[in-house]
This record gives sequence, structure tokens and C-alpha cells, in this order.
Amino acid sequence: MGGSGSLVCVGIGMTLGSHITPLARSYISNADVVFTGTSDGVIELWLAKMHPDVRSLQSFYREGKPRSETYRQMVEAMLNEVRAGKRVCGAFYGHPGVFALPTHKAIEIARREGYTAHMEPGVSAEDCLYADLGIDPGKFGCQHYEASQYMLYRRRIDTSAYLVLWQIGVAGDQSLARFSTGPAYRQVLVDVLARDYDLDHQVILYKAVTLPMHHPRVERLRLRDLPAASVDTHVTLVIPPASSLQADPTVRDSLAALDIRQIA
Repeated sequence: MGGSGSLVCVGIGMTLGSHITPLARSYISNADVVFTGTSDGVIELWLAKMHPDVRSLQSFYREGKPRSETYRQMVEAMLNEVRAGKRVCGAFYGHPGVFALPTHKAIEIARREGYTAHMEPGVSAEDCLYADLGIDPGKFGCQHYEASQYMLYRRRIDTSAYLVLWQIGVAGDQSLARFSTGPAYRQVLVDVLARDYDLDHQVILYKAVTLPMHHPRVERLRLRDLPAASVDTHVTLVIPPASSLQADPTVRDSLAALDIRQIA
């Protein structure tokens, strides 16, 4: 198996034209065919200026259609061209490996079939979040979860660190076939969060910039007000620390003893 075909999945970053790396641009320009997973027509037109054959994967999405089927079709669309001996580039919004199951699956299958396949990173929404909100993940720590996964499984939350919940616009969707869920579903999310956070704790709704002339969405509100807020699948919920870091005296004593031995 295998042949002359190849696959590379690149990230074009979050903000149009500003975040793409020279290497990603080179892969796009030199490919035989380019697939894009972006839902923004402006970005598709921008990619079309770099390559004459840009094909959108968005047509596979449909309300009520299981996303597993959509993703399978996306993977097959890319792999069919790889199997035909073409150099295929998948150009994806942000980072191609973040909330992008088709890229991981396509690379996995391509490699298994003997083709050259790899991923090139890009500027993700998480990178923009740290910059726009002035968060250093090394200061208190950050916990990241997809909102529905957080709701459906019991997770041990550290309230002394930041909690970041992605895709709250579809929070609670167990069908994996919807484009959005409503306030009642976000109320369930709030109920789950209330196990660890006060309802008056201030949280942040965040959305990264996609066009250079726009500004990021940074909206602060009380946790209890989340169900009534306007959100979509691109909005992220950021919950700042609600408690102080708790020192561990036993570990500190052990480390102090090691320090003494080092000096001796």
C-alpha cells in the first residue's frame, strides 16, 4: 500500500492573514489540492488566492446529521485524493489538531496505508485567549474541557486554577447532531458548575478575533446569568480562580530536607 500521495494538515490561525506561518503558506501553495474546514466564506476566498483548487468540507455538515458521519465523509474526501497520488493539504481554522477530529483521523489512516502524512501547528483560540485575557497558565494553572464532556462525566475541579470550557453553545448535546443548544441546557451546565463555584462568581465569555478589524469578545458576568447570555459554538467560558492555592507542608518539608542534603 502507499504511493506518491501525501497529506499535511496545517493551521491558518485565528485571525485572517495574521497568524499563518510561512511553512503553512508554503504547503498550501505547493499542494495539488487544498481542503478547508473553515465555515467563513471570506477565509475561503483568501485561501483561493493562494491556490486554484480549494475545496470546502463544510458541505458535509447538516443540522440533525450525526457529526461522526460528517467527519467520516471529510476524512474520506481528503484520503481519496491522497490515494489518487496527489499532494493534499488540509487548511484548518486555528490549530489543525484542536477540536478537529477529521485531521487526526485522516493522518492516522494515511500513515497506516503507507502514505506520508503529518500536521503543522497553528495559532489556536487558546493562544489568543491567553493574550487577550492576560492569563499566564503558569501562574495558577489552567484546566480545559469541552463543555458537554465536562457535564457528562465527573471531573475533579481545582477551583484555585482557571477553568476553561469550550463550545458552550452546544453544551449538553448528547446527539452530536445539533449546531446549538438553548438556555435550559446552559442552566444544567450552571447547576453542575455550582457544585464547585458560587453562583455570583464572575465568569468570562470569550471569542477570539477572526478578522483584523474586529475586537475579541470579552464579556464578564455572574455565573448565574450564563443561561440568558448570547452564545454560539465559538464562544468559550472562562472561570477565574475562586479559591487560593493551598500549600502542602509535607511535600515542602521533604524538599527542604533534600536541599539540606545537597548543601551537606
